[in-house]
Amino acid sequence: MEILTEEQGRKAIGIFHGEAKVGEILGGFTQITLSPSDFSSPVSLQMALSRIYESMMKTLEQGPKKKYVAEIRFTDSLGNPVVFAVDLVEKPPPFSKRQLKARVMVEVFEEEFEER
Repeated sequence: MEILTEEQGRKAIGIFHGEAKVGEILGGFTQITLSPSDFSSPVSLQMALSRIYESMMKTLEQGPKKKYVAEIRFTDSLGNPVVFAVDLVEKPPPFSKRQLKARVMVEVFEEEFEER
């Protein structure tokens, strides 16, 4: 990780290096989320599975619509793992591999000094 600071612009920039994994998902499945509470009891798990089933049925009724996403993984400044996804839309991305490198730039600044 690199940290760049700019005193006059009153901002700090952190650059993180990590990994990306490119894959396909069905468009309707992007609405599916699971939380730790979904696994807290058998009833909670059944309700979560019902939500997943409803989402799958809705997706199948509308027809499958593939989307490409990149799962980005890196470690933050405090050593915590960070994972998020980037939507690469419906066209296949121009990469020859599924496992890629990722660079994440975070800019921290005061709102009144925001560059426009």
